[in-house]
Amino acid sequence: MDLDAFRALEPWCWRAPSAHNTQPWRLRYEADAIRIGWNPAHTLPAADPTGRDLRLSLGAFVETCLIVAADAGLRLEYTADHDERHRRVGWLRPAADRYPTPFRTTDVWERQTHRGGLAGGVERDTLAAVDAVARQAGGAVRSVPRAGRLGSLLRAADRRLYADPTVVAELRRWLRLDPAHPDYHADGLTDRCLALSRPAATGLRAALAGYPVLRPLGLPRLLAVAAGDPLAHGGTVLVLLAPEHLDRPGEVEFGRVLLRNWLLLHTAGLAAHPLSQLIDVPATRTALGALLDVAPHRLLHVIRVGRPLFPAPRSARRTTDRAGPVPVP
Repeated sequence: MDLDAFRALEPWCWRAPSAHNTQPWRLRYEADAIRIGWNPAHTLPAADPTGRDLRLSLGAFVETCLIVAADAGLRLEYTADHDERHRRVGWLRPAADRYPTPFRTTDVWERQTHRGGLAGGVERDTLAAVDAVARQAGGAVRSVPRAGRLGSLLRAADRRLYADPTVVAELRRWLRLDPAHPDYHADGLTDRCLALSRPAATGLRAALAGYPVLRPLGLPRLLAVAAGDPLAHGGTVLVLLAPEHLDRPGEVEFGRVLLRNWLLLHTAGLAAHPLSQLIDVPATRTALGALLDVAPHRLLHVIRVGRPLFPAPRSARRTTDRAGPVPVP
């Protein structure tokens, strides 16, 4: 039965992206369907108070499951059934045919976030392709003109987030700045994936440990400066726009759109670096909306895209929600 056969494919499905690499999704196998839900312990209530990033990541996970199943010859379909109270977004069920997709499991496995140097930008044909995917769902993808102007907005967003003790406490929980951390190979943001040298990782760990004392002395500003300017590392900034009216189940669906666009960029030889802080802070979200002449509430996701100058480290994955990490076949 396809539902039983899907269990062996879970390690590939867990390569879906999520904010802070929390991997919030959970699968529950029932008699005739697989329930897709989330674990509240792996959400970000401070950094993601509306749950936007959670729902985008759940949608990305749904799309990943469908792609991996189709590539293995399994016939599964997704039925949306969003239920906040029971922390459920929908079901995977047996289908008459395989899910139609141009992507393969290798695309899912090889797609990576790249916080380092990116050469060039997004060619016109590629931009048109990702925009077309978004437009099929009622949205759009826009390129930010003269993206270097976003530097001041990024610094302002970083300062605002670092000034919030609850956001910093949440970040500390998901940082893995030392290979000796017990979850270094399971989840979270490692020093390698953040492109931090060992001295920089040690300094950040010390600064965050002293945050309660150092915060009133200007630590948020120093942390924002230390974060650097990702725009200096090249690339084009793309923004995923939602339809005018998008509810919570719609955000899950746009997570599927986001994953398809990331895979389109990957198959074009490009890598992406999320710049979510720009829309996590109301003031910078409003400013970015004005720059694009778009209502701020339509801004769903921001990424820096280009051709990677060197391979990025692979982020960690738990690969299962039942008994801890398992080796990937």
